[in-house]
Amino acid sequence: MEFTAPLSTIMTKKLITVMPGDKLTYVKEIFDTTRIHHVPVVKYRTLVGLISREDLAQFVRGAERNMDGNPNGYHLFEQYTAEEVMTTGLATLESTDRINVAIEVFAENLFHAIPIVDDGELVGIVTTLDVIKSLQAEDTNRIKSNQSVI
Repeated sequence: MEFTAPLSTIMTKKLITVMPGDKLTYVKEIFDTTRIHHVPVVKYRTLVGLISREDLAQFVRGAERNMDGNPNGYHLFEQYTAEEVMTTGLATLESTDRINVAIEVFAENLFHAIPIVDDGELVGIVTTLDVIKSLQAEDTNRIKSNQSVI
């Protein structure tokens, strides 16, 4: 992997996003039906927050503690919106930033996803998994190259 390559070479560009007012039932459905772990929250293509699977799980655990053991009839996911669960004040990078910058952010901040914003607009997301997949692909290509020489 060329660590000085731009993030645009490894970031996910086809994003599933939600709006701040979307119910948590919709967010939960996204997590239940896809393999993604982070859903950007956008308002007119502007990033306003991010919800991770863990954010949603922590919200549910906290809400259950406050229900006094009586969750019957309490439709947690229908009563709350993405805006009430999302993380704000996110670190973002630009698509032209280098891969090594993202790796430094991951290492220093224990983040697993960094939204990519160009000119105030969400254009992608890079995750630790994107970095791992890129390294894995490079290793696979190197192995294939060495085998064809033999």
